[in-house]
Amino acid sequence: MALSFKDVAEILKIVDASDCEEVVLEVEGTRLVVRKGQAAGLGPSAASAPSTPGVPASTTTAPPGAEQPAPAPRGGEMGGAISAKIDDGLVAVRSPMVGTAYRHPAPDEPPFVEVGTRVEKGTPLCLIEVMKLYTTIEAPSAGVIAAIHAEDTALVEFDQILFSIRPE
Repeated sequence: MALSFKDVAEILKIVDASDCEEVVLEVEGTRLVVRKGQAAGLGPSAASAPSTPGVPASTTTAPPGAEQPAPAPRGGEMGGAISAKIDDGLVAVRSPMVGTAYRHPAPDEPPFVEVGTRVEKGTPLCLIEVMKLYTTIEAPSAGVIAAIHAEDTALVEFDQILFSIRPE
């Protein structure tokens, strides 16, 4: 049984929701290493660490016994929209995966939210598509959308800030 993208996505969700800082899983010659809470400023060598396409940057696979690559930098280190900073007091809504962000539920429909939209906890903010699988990104708390950091149809990285919410 090889690990599918769906399996990896579920493992990432479970690890993200737990207090666990690192998980190492070996399945049929594939080794999956997931680390949380890595410090920023890992240097340029971390940015070129090998990773499996379609797998979030904090996750790498390697044959058993292989030397572990350096973890990829998290938020702010990769440039572009990823370097978005938010003001104190705002809630950052971050991407749980690498994929394409869609701000509209369908091409002919209005965006889920705009700057100034009042949201409740659980309000859909956008969709992230990976390999024709769509994940709805929801507001983690009630408030007002203060900023939108990801363009429609833009490629987003793991842990990239997508929205800023001013809590109420």
